[in-house]
Amino acid sequence: MDFRFFGTGQHKIDAESFLKKENSVLLDVRSHEETATIKLSLIHHCQVLEVPIAELPGRFGELPQNKFIGIFCSSGVRSAIAFAYLKTRGLENVRMIEGGYAQFMDALMPGKVFKQINQ
Repeated sequence: MDFRFFGTGQHKIDAESFLKKENSVLLDVRSHEETATIKLSLIHHCQVLEVPIAELPGRFGELPQNKFIGIFCSSGVRSAIAFAYLKTRGLENVRMIEGGYAQFMDALMPGKVFKQINQ
């Protein structure tokens, strides 16, 4: 990972592209309070793991090694930290979901979800 890697956005994935991926996991690194307030239940799309950023090192073993992992937080700061951490731990198939709540909620609009689950 160098400046070219980050500068070209290779560490990111947009919400709609992430939701179309098969065999994927959404790693939600928001706090317990945030996930209790806004729960992301994506049963038609992927598995969701709620692991607050502060707990990530101690819960690293819960992450699947054989699935694509999209990291989500409300603004992108914690997902960037989690991305860097997971890459240093050897995970290759991992990306930050860009856009925070706004982009993710847009990707989950009823018409888009209906199209996705009826393909």
